[in-house]
Amino acid sequence: MTAPITITVRYFASIREAVGTGQETLQTGAATLGALRDDLIARGAPWADCLARERAVRMALNQIMGQEATALTDGAEAAFFPPVTGG
Repeated sequence: MTAPITITVRYFASIREAVGTGQETLQTGAATLGALRDDLIARGAPWADCLARERAVRMALNQIMGQEATALTDGAEAAFFPPVTGG
């Protein structure tokens, strides 16, 4: 098992509104952005609703777009936000 790391998680737009905060610092054993998303979903509502796997959610690590397999590091900043549409 991976030793827990401390990260900052930031939420934007409708996700921020749903979870009621723009950011939090937490300890996690998650090794990737995808695993972190699953840990947050496991908290139950409202995370389970706005980060659900069937929803389109963008992720970033240290302000660089990431993917499910993007590795987390101690002290990193992970961000979750809905897709942005233009027009």
